[in-house]
Amino acid sequence: MKRNEAEEMFNDVFNTLSEKQKDFGNLIEGYISNPSAGPLIDIINDTENVLVFVDLPGVVQDNIKIDITEENLEITAIYEDESENDEKIYLKKERYLGKINRKVSIPNGLKINDASAKFENGVLIISIPKIEKEKGYEVKVN
Repeated sequence: MKRNEAEEMFNDVFNTLSEKQKDFGNLIEGYISNPSAGPLIDIINDTENVLVFVDLPGVVQDNIKIDITEENLEITAIYEDESENDEKIYLKKERYLGKINRKVSIPNGLKINDASAKFENGVLIISIPKIEKEKGYEVKVN
């Protein structure tokens, strides 16, 4: 193998590794600075309601919007900076500021017009009652 070929092969490997390292760094940076999954959600199907628990620490109640259709539940929240001082020098910045959104499918058979929500200790709790199933009765054949 000639020296030029060896150098060329080494440069190709080095450049490939450098590109992969940059791609990985960009992926991590994008995840930290813009959490695409949105807030964490638990959905519980109990006997009378569907309950949705959404973690929104640091969000002010007035900055939460809930939209419900027969198929989806969409939560939008705005994280704001608690101070207006733009001259901060961060040693580390991981908390996200801005608008986040999460849309999830919900089961059929819910009374979406009767949904209620409360916000306590950074957790949004949405309760959507189920439509009561009509009780049937047996018809006797004569």
